Amino acid sequence: MAINKTINKRTNSHGAMRNCIEYVLREGKTDQHLVHIIGPYPYEEVNYDLVYQSFLEEKRLWGKDSGRMYAHNVISWHKDEKITPEQALEFGIAFAEKWFSGFQTVVSVHKDKDHIHCHLVTNSVSYENGKKLHNSRKDLERMKQLTNQMCRERGLTVAGKGKHFDGSQIETGEVIAWSKDKYNLFRQQKKDSFVADCAMVVLTVMESCISREQFIKEMGNLGWNVNWTENRKHITFQNSEGKKVRDSNLSKTFHLKISKGELEDEFIRNEQKERCITGRDDTADADLARYYRQVEEAVAGTSGGTVESKYRKGQTSGNTKKGSGKYPEMSGTDAGASRKSSEDLIRKSEATRRASEANRGKSETANRIVQNAEYQSVAAEKQRRSAEQERAAEQERARAARRKNKRRTGPEL
Repeated sequence: MAINKTINKRTNSHGAMRNCIEYVLREGKTDQHLVHIIGPYPYEEVNYDLVYQSFLEEKRLWGKDSGRMYAHNVISWHKDEKITPEQALEFGIAFAEKWFSGFQTVVSVHKDKDHIHCHLVTNSVSYENGKKLHNSRKDLERMKQLTNQMCRERGLTVAGKGKHFDGSQIETGEVIAWSKDKYNLFRQQKKDSFVADCAMVVLTVMESCISREQFIKEMGNLGWNVNWTENRKHITFQNSEGKKVRDSNLSKTFHLKISKGELEDEFIRNEQKERCITGRDDTADADLARYYRQVEEAVAGTSGGTVESKYRKGQTSGNTKKGSGKYPEMSGTDAGASRKSSEDLIRKSEATRRASEANRGKSETANRIVQNAEYQSVAAEKQRRSAEQERAAEQERARAARRKNKRRTGPEL
């Protein structure tokens, strides 16, 4: 399994280029037979000072001795991969000739670790046409694809997303870090890592939030500012000390699903869970309250006053004075009849409301049809008038042309 990583450190100074070349050719890390130089190199001996001078000569030849000086790539294999240093050198040379064609490249295999890895240091100025080297994000993805293709051609293991070297699945929460320092930090379980703190806070907050706004607010309450905008691909988290970490960094480091899409899906799931828990009770209570409210409004509407839920105890039946606002005590039969009458009235009022809404909808549709017809009629009239004016103007131009020709020719003698 070959991992091709581009080292994105400072590369815009002569000193940085010299130090990088010195490191990849350092004794104790590599041997002379594990070093190869692609492109023009006028010296027989290979050492970091001569390689550095040849890079500078090429830059000055094309007048491009500024800006980015070099590119540094490391191709590494798993410690259990069956590959020899000589095969690794051949792999690095083949890759450099395909990817960095036309650029001076130093290929050096290091064997001082428990795994074999190959360094490639490439001059940023082409010796063929003087163009500068440039790799975009898409180029980095194509570089990965080329590396995997070369592994397949040589019978080597191909790196699989979310899997270990032996093909087993990487478990959620398992530490995966490209940086050695970061990996050791998490392996030692140091508690002062702001990246680990951010991951824990995100996992805690995302379990209960149902929207992006709520997520940002809750993260802020726990000391993390969230930069989540539509014009940026990633989410950036920043703590009170100004330290920042991206969602992609959290995902790769801890093998977690933390991204814009994953968080929004989690919000939807949380909202659905909340509805399932409270939806039935809330709906039942709301329907019951609505029913009693409609009954009271209906009865109040027929009697001209409010309904007293409890009648005064001991009140006898009889006629009340007009306008007194008091009702006689009702018997069980009268109460049942009153409830039935109220229910009938509610059903009738509901049917009337629906019919009214239907008629209003039909009326609005008819009005829109009439308005559209009027607009079309006005537009047709404008078009007709415009055509008549154009026709009249054309006729006038024709008459003027005839009169002009008649004046030129004059009467025949």
